[in-house]
Amino acid sequence: MNSATTLRSIALDHPATIPVFERFQLDYCCGGNRSLGDTCAARGLSPDVVLAALAEAVNYEPVVEDHTQASAAQLIRYIVETHHAFIRSELPRLQAMAERVASKHGPLHPEAALIYRNLAQLAAELFAHLNKEERILFPYIESLERSRNENSAPPSSCFGSVESPIRQMVHEHEGAADLLEQLRAATQGFTPWPGACPTTGGLYYGLNAFEADLHRHVHLENNLLFPRAIAIEEQLLAAR
Repeated sequence: MNSATTLRSIALDHPATIPVFERFQLDYCCGGNRSLGDTCAARGLSPDVVLAALAEAVNYEPVVEDHTQASAAQLIRYIVETHHAFIRSELPRLQAMAERVASKHGPLHPEAALIYRNLAQLAAELFAHLNKEERILFPYIESLERSRNENSAPPSSCFGSVESPIRQMVHEHEGAADLLEQLRAATQGFTPWPGACPTTGGLYYGLNAFEADLHRHVHLENNLLFPRAIAIEEQLLAAR
């Protein structure tokens, strides 16, 4: 990959670079047969700066952190700042790409329309889900932890035990996973069809990365945060 490489070939060979092209507003799809150097010159950009950003995207590996010793409050802050923020930024981007792919390729590739529909449903459900966690469940869990640390009475709630909203959140996690699993099955594991355009390749790459992030996100909530919240509540009730 250098300044003589076309944007189209970079995007096809390395779908992780597509967000970089979008950030610099470089047309990797319809105008993707131009070289990176020529395109940057036309836009007044430094090819070296763009190449560095592209290389960083290609070589990026997410850091997997150990959260087993984190407090509930620390874990919540990490989930919100990392995974909730990722959903809010990435899902609209994927939806916009899905709309373009469905509009252009939907007649020959019906899976494109399925992606567009499922992402619209996923966005509606997940954004509501995040708001419920951030406005209701997470603050209550933090209150539980403070009560335990301060040896004070448990906080009051409108839902009784914390297990009630947790069950609902777990159910909604399963619904989101099901929607993505439908897309994985319909696209043969997020594999673009032969001759697919760079936008399609980027969409499929993004969907695969989104699913992987959602798995890590749900793991932290279902397997770490929620059991910890239930245990804290049980400790508080036992101490009364």
